Amino acid sequence: MSNTRRTGLKNLYRDEFLRSRAWFARRERWFRDHGRAGRVPCAACGTVGSKSDLELHHIDYRGVRIIRGEWQAWEDDDDLIALHPYCHELLHRLIDRDIILAKHRTRRQASAHALHALQQKLRPVKDAS
Repeated sequence: MSNTRRTGLKNLYRDEFLRSRAWFARRERWFRDHGRAGRVPCAACGTVGSKSDLELHHIDYRGVRIIRGEWQAWEDDDDLIALHPYCHELLHRLIDRDIILAKHRTRRQASAHALHALQQKLRPVKDAS
């Protein structure tokens, strides 16, 4: 098991799935179902953005499939979280650079741990008084 991003060799997920009609339709549904007036908070920093400002991070890939040569996007809503591109990159860097998260945890566990760390660093400190 590995949660690190593959580089170099062709990555079917990035090169094909994320450009597929199935993914764009799934992404559209997710934002329609989760947005208020078309806006959603970033899961890491909490800043609200639109679907053009945010990316969706896969917590689990179970719903991503190829059936008869066609990409299918059957992810559960809970398998996707909205992040600003910068926050999304930071999340992946945390996972990629931590050997435990990268190699010895499920993707769901690694994402949850990295997301919690980002939230602690990126969200404003609430006044204790």
